[in-house]
Amino acid sequence: MASILTNTSAMVALQNLRTINQNLVDTQNQIATGKKISTAKDNSAIWAVSKVLESDVNAFKAISDSLNLGDSTIAVARQASETVSEILTELKGNIVAAQEENVDRSKIQADIDAKVGQINSIISAAQFNGLSLVEGTDAVSILGSLERDASGGVTSSDISIARADLTTNAGTYNSGGTQLADNSTGAASFNTLLSGTALTNDAVTADITFEAGTGTGGVYTGGDTISLSVGGVQIDYTTVATDTIAEVAAYFEGQINAKGIEGVTASVDGSNVLSISSTNSFESVDVAISGTSAELDGTEITALNGDTGLTLASGTIEQRAETVTFSATAAVQDGDGYQAGFGGEVFRYIAGPGETFEDVARGLKAAIDAGAVDGVQTQVTQDATTGAWTVSIDNSSSTSLTLDVDGRSGGVASGGLFGLDGLDVTTNESASSALDNIDTFLNSAIDAAASFGSSQSRIDLQSGFITKLTDSLKAGIGSLVDADLEAASARLQALQVQQQLGIQSLSIANQAPQSILSLFR
Repeated sequence: MASILTNTSAMVALQNLRTINQNLVDTQNQIATGKKISTAKDNSAIWAVSKVLESDVNAFKAISDSLNLGDSTIAVARQASETVSEILTELKGNIVAAQEENVDRSKIQADIDAKVGQINSIISAAQFNGLSLVEGTDAVSILGSLERDASGGVTSSDISIARADLTTNAGTYNSGGTQLADNSTGAASFNTLLSGTALTNDAVTADITFEAGTGTGGVYTGGDTISLSVGGVQIDYTTVATDTIAEVAAYFEGQINAKGIEGVTASVDGSNVLSISSTNSFESVDVAISGTSAELDGTEITALNGDTGLTLASGTIEQRAETVTFSATAAVQDGDGYQAGFGGEVFRYIAGPGETFEDVARGLKAAIDAGAVDGVQTQVTQDATTGAWTVSIDNSSSTSLTLDVDGRSGGVASGGLFGLDGLDVTTNESASSALDNIDTFLNSAIDAAASFGSSQSRIDLQSGFITKLTDSLKAGIGSLVDADLEAASARLQALQVQQQLGIQSLSIANQAPQSILSLFR
């Protein structure tokens, strides 16, 4: 049926043209924006995912900036600690040179003081944007990553960078803190807590009593052999029938003094007691005695030495120095302070985070050595059996001193180079102490540089990962929302042709009612 009121063909042609025009607009938008999904109406689900990913990309850009800032901060600290290590190496050369007595120690000391001042200057300047990693002990957190769980929750992840305090600060001893008491009472820090112990300047002595022989008149039987070993030096004597106890004792006295055993002398008193004395500060002297006859089976020769533990067969004359021994099993806590007092002076070391009793022992030694009390020397050793660290304190001055030791919790840690500014090489004793301590300071600086180097390497790895992750996220977003411009270009041309054909179709459809006029002619 033909109608001039309803043109069905025109309606269909118009609908097709509208569809073509809409597709053409969509394609032109893709070409103009480069995206196939630019708004939520294009595809709400994909658009939402892309926006979440875009927010993560922006966040990772901020994280990358944070890592770059952290990397620069650590680089400054690493460079500072490496430079300090180099200067400390030069300092060690100065100290070694000062061990000789025929050098101008005052000039060497001036050079040491100048180098110590330079180290302090480097540490003070080693900061980036106001943050220093070579001062203080609190760890620094650097934003390292974001973590998104399956439910969409987001949490940040930090990289913790440990500070390495390379200052010479003494720290703060908390006198009111909890006492770190003697381990025998159940405490954790000191194996020995000393109070009022004498730092004697006397020799340590072992007494050997020779008893009279069983021959007539108390003389020895001829042919008896007596062997005495002192500090590895063997002294043998074979008696004759006329030897008296005084002659035997005098023989060993003369032999011991003639051997030149370091720090060891001998004397005989009116009771025929042979006293073997040692003034060795940090070395013990082994003593052994034996005989080869019935008269020397333990009744004629006895050994009496009280605290040193010398027995009939063998024993040891211990070092003169008093020892402060730390626990072989307990842990050191941040802020634990340890002090030793004598000669009117108090010397302290306060532990920092992660330190051990070796650090405490060496720190306390450095504090005592820096105090330079006349005649006092120190040594740090570790027990080969228990693993316990010990500070030995020796007094060779003209007067006896009293040693008091205490420990308290809750202080502020000493600097890693505490005691460096007390290095002194003007005397034989102080030069020897400086040589002991310089390796402790050098190791602290080397450990700091190594730690910063490791942290910087970790930051660089994380920064590289963040860069690659960001690139991957961008590529993923592009695959979701970016338009295929090659396909869009081909589609545009096709739609333009379709549009022209649609217009033609609509024109033809609109001309159809004109044929009705011919029916009325």
